[in-house]
Parts: sequence; C-alpha cells; structure tokens
Amino acid sequence: TNTPAVMQWLGGVLDDGGMEKQRARVENCAARLGHCFWAIERKADGEILGFCGLKRADAPGSSVAGAMEVGWRLREDAWGCGYAKEAAIASLDIGFGEFAADEIVALTVSGNTSSWGLMVRLGMRRRAELDYSDDRYDPPWRDAIVYSIDRPTWENAA
Repeated sequence: TNTPAVMQWLGGVLDDGGMEKQRARVENCAARLGHCFWAIERKADGEILGFCGLKRADAPGSSVAGAMEVGWRLREDAWGCGYAKEAAIASLDIGFGEFAADEIVALTVSGNTSSWGLMVRLGMRRRAELDYSDDRYDPPWRDAIVYSIDRPTWENAA
C-alpha cells in the first residue's frame, strides 16, 4: 500500500526508513493496547488488500489525543469495492462493543475526499472545531480534519 496513489494523502511514499518507523509504531500500538490495525483479507482468495483498525489518537499537537481512532488504508486495486466500509464497520462494532468506547474519531486531510466520504457514509459527522495542524508534515498533509461518531448514533444506525 506504499504507492504514490495510495500515499497521496498520507504523507507521501515512504522510504525504507519511513516504512520501518511505521511498522514499529503499529507494533508498539499493538503491544500497548493489545490491538491496532488488522489486515483486510479478501474472502474469495485470501489476498491481503490493506489494513483497518483501532488505535488511540497520538499525533503530536492533536486535539483528539487519547481518543479511540478508526483508520484504514487499502491497495489501489481494492478501492471502490466496499472493503474499506466493511472493515470500518467491523472495527466500529468492536470499538463500541468489546472496547466500550463512548466516541470514535477518524482523521484525514480535506483533499482526501474518498476517505472523508467513507466517514460520512459510516454516519460520522464533521468536527471542524477539533481540526489541528500536524507539524510532522508539510502541506497538503499537515492540516488534519476530524470526524467522529458517538455510541448512541452508531447503535441507532445499526
């Protein structure tokens, strides 16, 4: 999933060092929380299409630090097939069920219309008052926009 198209809104293509840092962050998240992102596997053939899951928001300067965060990233050939939505629904179910979250957030940048479009389709609402700048990145990746959904909204939509 480290291609120019996939990484367009995620900070750009990672070099080997960047990929190692990302892997270490995911492993650290899983070690601390007992979970992080899970592989998305196509049922028909077992092909790994990307990942989706839950973590605690932890970007420096984040307005939602510590909140339960849902996130996803899929290979370009898996876009538009419903895999991200299916995986995000399963992750939100786990977040509100097994992990008893009161609210779950999702982060992206304004240009990533596909990602925030999925957030809207999941029933999440835009939380402009929580937007923040992530100084680890340059534009267009620096300005994070926030969506969220609370437990009652999720349960009523089910």
